[in-house]
Amino acid sequence: MATEKIKELCEKHYEEVAALRRRFHQNPELGHEEFETASVVAKELKKLGMEVTENVEKTGVVGLLKGKHPGKTLMLRADMDALPIQEQADVPYRSIKDGVMHACGHDGHTANLIGVAKVLSQLTEYLHGTVKFVFQPDEEYDSGARAMVEQGILENPKVDAAFGLHLWGSVPEGEVRIKGGPFMAAPDKFVFKIIGKGGHASMPHLCVDPILLTAQAINQIQSIVSRRISPFQSAVISVCSIHAPSEYNTIPDEVTATGTIRSFDVDLRKKIIQEMERTLKGVVEPHGARVEFEVVEDYALPPVVNDEYLASLMKMSALKVLDEDKVKEPEEPVMGGEDFAFFSQVVPSCFFFVGIAANGQEVLHHSPDFQWEDKNLKTAMLVMSQGAVDYLSE
Repeated sequence: MATEKIKELCEKHYEEVAALRRRFHQNPELGHEEFETASVVAKELKKLGMEVTENVEKTGVVGLLKGKHPGKTLMLRADMDALPIQEQADVPYRSIKDGVMHACGHDGHTANLIGVAKVLSQLTEYLHGTVKFVFQPDEEYDSGARAMVEQGILENPKVDAAFGLHLWGSVPEGEVRIKGGPFMAAPDKFVFKIIGKGGHASMPHLCVDPILLTAQAINQIQSIVSRRISPFQSAVISVCSIHAPSEYNTIPDEVTATGTIRSFDVDLRKKIIQEMERTLKGVVEPHGARVEFEVVEDYALPPVVNDEYLASLMKMSALKVLDEDKVKEPEEPVMGGEDFAFFSQVVPSCFFFVGIAANGQEVLHHSPDFQWEDKNLKTAMLVMSQGAVDYLSE
């Protein structure tokens, strides 16, 4: 009975949810600047009679929907921020803000969660407990999730479980990907600086060449995963930039390199960081140079790890509202990061993907050409709404 009502209500509210998505897309806002978006969200939740708290972590919004029966508290989360990218997608609701666009689907995440709120507010007789709707600022750069956790978003009422989703460009539209265990990686940013002794390129014997040592260090770093980590554990180390300002005939004093570490296990992450530091020192110190190595904590996220039970529940919920061939497990976890991880580290959680790839063409996130069809909101609303009802009807 609840499933049929969910389908009816998702269809009923689809057009207004799609209109909200287009409004958000046309008026994108960067992290911690989502003032207009937050205002629209708060107004929509208040229309539903919810208890609404605004200005959480500056621009975040929280709405509470109480079911007709006592029970647990389920948190549903959407991120609201856009990216500093100039939009090139040829869509009628193209961004009107120069240099800012929704290039990762957060406009859809926000609109979807408003849609789920509209659906669940009419199904309170099925809800044993409370739904906490969390609209989060700044997922992309400064981790609004971490700040919200530190400010007690998982309390008052205490959250027992959390669900989140991401519209995903490599998954065919109409499909979802749900899996227990490691789901998305911990994405660390590292910086190392090798300090040598510069001089004229014609007299390298009088220098301590940091460029040569950087090349050797990069080669050695690449052997950490292939030779010091079990092949049954997954990790990536990529050096992505090298900065050595100098002239064609001058050996510089120092070289700075930056890159990323991706991993799914907390202990493995620590081991890789330790091995990188040991490797760098081992390469440069015998040559009389020194190294400064840092993992930038502002970029540090834990991995997204799904609770096995909640992932199973969400998969069964998806099968109630979608065809069987549309509900699958991903073949492998994703090396991308997501700050939903800060919620999944504290409470049992399930994060899943909703497909937006049309006609076999992958949609590239963070691209100026990023675009997807409104109809994919139906899939997101159906699965999230059914999952919430199933969790709170137990």
